Amino acid sequence: MDVRLDDVLEMKKAHPCGSKRWLVLRVGMDFRLRCQGCGHEVMLPRSKAEKSIRKIFREGEEAT
Repeated sequence: MDVRLDDVLEMKKAHPCGSKRWLVLRVGMDFRLRCQGCGHEVMLPRSKAEKSIRKIFREGEEAT
């Protein structure tokens, strides 16, 4: 899956704050994501994060 820095990911499950959108801060073996609702940051293993992605939003385009 092609995930880049500054992409916004829409996940399958919502964060406890209610937001499903996360900003990508770091890409590698782990993803560092920031919740767009409350600003909470988490690190997830790539495999777990990729299973949870529903949509990827990029600047100027929309991809699945």
